[in-house]
Amino acid sequence: MFLPMSQEEMRALGWDALDVILVSGDAYIDAPQIGVAVVGRVLVDAGFRVGVIAQPDVRSAKDITRLGEPRLFWGISAGSVDSMVANYTALKKKRRGDDYTPGGENTRRPDRASIVYSTLIRQHFKRTVPIVLGGLEASLRRIAHYDYWNDNVRRSLLFDAKADLLVYGMAERTIRMLAERLRDGAPASGIPGTCEITREAVPGYIELPAYEQVRTDVEAFSAMYRVFYDNTDPVTAHGLAQKHGDRWLIQHPPPAYESQRELDAIAALPFARDAHPSYRGQGKITALDTISFSLQTHRGCYGECNFCAIAVHEGRRVRWRSEQSILDEAAGLTRHPRFRGIIPDVGGPTANMYGFECTKKIEKGACSEKRCVFPEICRQMPVDHSRYTRLLQKLRSIDGIRKVFVASGIRHDMVMSDRRCGMEFMEELVRHHVSGQLKLAPEHSDPAILHLMGKGGTEDLLDFRERFFALSREVGKKQFLTYYFIAAYPGSDESHMRTLQRFAASELQIAPEQVQIFTPTPGTWASVMYHTGRDPFTGEPLHVEKGLAGKRRQKDLLSGKSRP
Repeated sequence: MFLPMSQEEMRALGWDALDVILVSGDAYIDAPQIGVAVVGRVLVDAGFRVGVIAQPDVRSAKDITRLGEPRLFWGISAGSVDSMVANYTALKKKRRGDDYTPGGENTRRPDRASIVYSTLIRQHFKRTVPIVLGGLEASLRRIAHYDYWNDNVRRSLLFDAKADLLVYGMAERTIRMLAERLRDGAPASGIPGTCEITREAVPGYIELPAYEQVRTDVEAFSAMYRVFYDNTDPVTAHGLAQKHGDRWLIQHPPPAYESQRELDAIAALPFARDAHPSYRGQGKITALDTISFSLQTHRGCYGECNFCAIAVHEGRRVRWRSEQSILDEAAGLTRHPRFRGIIPDVGGPTANMYGFECTKKIEKGACSEKRCVFPEICRQMPVDHSRYTRLLQKLRSIDGIRKVFVASGIRHDMVMSDRRCGMEFMEELVRHHVSGQLKLAPEHSDPAILHLMGKGGTEDLLDFRERFFALSREVGKKQFLTYYFIAAYPGSDESHMRTLQRFAASELQIAPEQVQIFTPTPGTWASVMYHTGRDPFTGEPLHVEKGLAGKRRQKDLLSGKSRP
């Protein structure tokens, strides 16, 4: 059973009104990888009546008004991807396709969707219940931030959307607490994991440089982000306050990370693992190919790559589901009418981070002066692939499952550092869990650029490559490695791309095809580098390629379209 998207579906459930209406920039896919579906299911499980308005027509009232007005709040998400990233390439060209839209045409998600949807609600419900922003777009734009598409520093999204509240991170616990408070007539202020606008700062909260200052002062902007980033771990985080004009953005500290029991309970909710029936006949939703029958094993990532926002949104500590929960979910897939025996992915942000963490980090929070896997893997990080290997083996043994693949990417350096279980895992992976090709993300080969990315050197990559192909030959399989690279990263000039091109040709023996031009997305250290033109850790100036032609040439140098 899906969450209702129409009055008819509400009546079928015996609901005359809704407590919460969730508005999304994606089509409504009821799957555990989709934030709106998860939040909706969690609220329904807690006894609330929840409906969904997906990809509403913003030119009329027909969609936004079709479920009436909620009793407690509106929840807005731009979708699974920031709407500007979803709509534009790194060269600022409009994207034609959208994997989360029926038919695959990028015609239904507005630019800056959170702002547009909030404005749409205000237009047609003048004095309505609170409007709450959530999802990736809101989470990464919750403080003043650099916006690549405007090429300036924008205010917190909460101000620009004129919403009442913003929830950030993995917000199931936060959103449930909010719904319970509003139901009980209690104030919604001060909830962990939320941002709000106030007239006064909160005593004891750390004051960030004001928006008006960071808008024009790159050093203040860099300092602001440092304090913001250092206060994302629930164990050590303080509340933050940032002045915008005569008002304050207040970010309350994040809630404690989810327990394994909570993660297991979320996974056990009755997701349909399909798109809402109203989309039938409108064309394929490409995202369904990968998410319908994939298994999420964990959340968070301690990789902390400087171009990635996972640490800010999901957290720097990995939390994993129990083995039994995952096996139960897999067994349930075999009873789904569309399941054909293939699980396309078992993993998380990084697949082989399942099942181990630093005990010091769990107790005292993430270290402020060093990282878990960069510039080398910390001695206190107990890299151990045994749980993940055992899980994959057990999944293969379930009746009705023919193939289990690992597609979400792995850290090859962690495999090579695991002296006890790494080779056993790799053999298991190569024999049974590669669907023809395995994704690796070295991103670059030049030591200076890798350092700016927060990535290790190439030695482990080459060792992994050699072992992968040797094992593939041993088992008689013709399998390949796919490498992801980034062009025009802060600090990179054409000489660095020539170095990478030579490395790819001589050491990897490939002409790179998976080359992305760097996009400065909010919530990342790399975006700070791009905007300020400096290394935020040393203060040294960086070459930053900001011209579109220069960005394109860096990519062409690597992919072979331009002569080195």
